[in-house]
Amino acid sequence: MTSSLRAASISSRSNPILSVQRLSKHFGGLTAVDGCSLQIQRGRITGLIGPNGAGKTTLFNLVTGFLRPDSGSVRFNDEDITRLPPWQMLRRRVCRTFQIPREFKELTVIENLMVVPLGQTGEKLWAPWFQRSRVSREETVLRDKAREILRHVNLLDRAHAQAWTLSGGQKKLLELARAMMGEPELLLLDEPGAGVNPAQMEELVRHIEQLVAEHHITVVVIEHDMDLVMRVCDPVIVMAQGRTLAEGTPDVVRRDPRVLEAYLGSRYAQQQ
Repeated sequence: MTSSLRAASISSRSNPILSVQRLSKHFGGLTAVDGCSLQIQRGRITGLIGPNGAGKTTLFNLVTGFLRPDSGSVRFNDEDITRLPPWQMLRRRVCRTFQIPREFKELTVIENLMVVPLGQTGEKLWAPWFQRSRVSREETVLRDKAREILRHVNLLDRAHAQAWTLSGGQKKLLELARAMMGEPELLLLDEPGAGVNPAQMEELVRHIEQLVAEHHITVVVIEHDMDLVMRVCDPVIVMAQGRTLAEGTPDVVRRDPRVLEAYLGSRYAQQQ
């Protein structure tokens, strides 16, 4: 490794885009996240894996403000964001998708994207009467942007269909498109491949890789498809019982005896 590449690597590790420190969340007598600490490096696709109940989605909810932690801290770009609400996270360009799509069912596909940006003039009660031209200009810009994103995820032909009419795989692509509409710097994807057929999965993977390569977005992916994780994610972080169990390259993680025991199982064990 050249000195410049080595320096860049050290800088990336010493200045992570996201830092979680000793984060905990309890639901009555259940501990969902138990003193979890991890760091997410810039410009990477990080895989977050672990058995069901490991605390992965709860961790996403804590990071993005949908839940408040009982203890611990979350820092994004070295700013403490531990208890900020979701709309404040969107303002900071931290976006996420959900394991079960949460589309606005009665809105069209393109309308689902156009409602994402915050601070639109048209949101003000009096604006349609007194700032009609400004509202119209903003809507034109947003519509053009939404159409470009829908073209990117191959949903442009469904732009004016109601969102509830989409297939499960298309709804996953809509989730990704809505997140892209927020111009994310950090994108958290919660099981983007669940319910998606192999062809749509390949399409989804291609879009995620393009986001990183072309737009320099940092991506964290919760996923149970180990072939997908091992192919596109580096590093991979493993959670178990609400804590970080292991972290490393896909090759290192899949050979870790603790990971094999906790999650990956005999299929990967037999390959070692």
